[in-house]
Amino acid sequence: MDRICLKNMIFYGYHGVMPEEQRLGQRFSIDAELRLPLGRASRTDALEDTVNYAEIYELIRQVTEEERYALIERLAGEIGRRVLARFPLLDSIVVTVHKPSAPVPGPLGDVAVTVETERRDG
Repeated sequence: MDRICLKNMIFYGYHGVMPEEQRLGQRFSIDAELRLPLGRASRTDALEDTVNYAEIYELIRQVTEEERYALIERLAGEIGRRVLARFPLLDSIVVTVHKPSAPVPGPLGDVAVTVETERRDG
């Protein structure tokens, strides 16, 4: 399957179980791999034969910055469901949410969750 990848989108959000995370917020990095057939767009050079990734970026920004979830698993799943619902050309989406400032009791480079949502999953 063909892919469009949006990598390292940076947003500030209020997701987490700890009260401080809900109150202070933190930076999140999100990757999205959009899976769809791109053969037609590669021949026609027409935007209507693919998806507008600027619109997908904006939808991901809205979900990440304007909503709040306790779990990044829920954030990743919600992004996947919303993007699939709005862009019917997509077969599936893989969303990875990175939480570099996760509250763990020691040195840690990153915590990340990856959720794949397919069209048949609804």
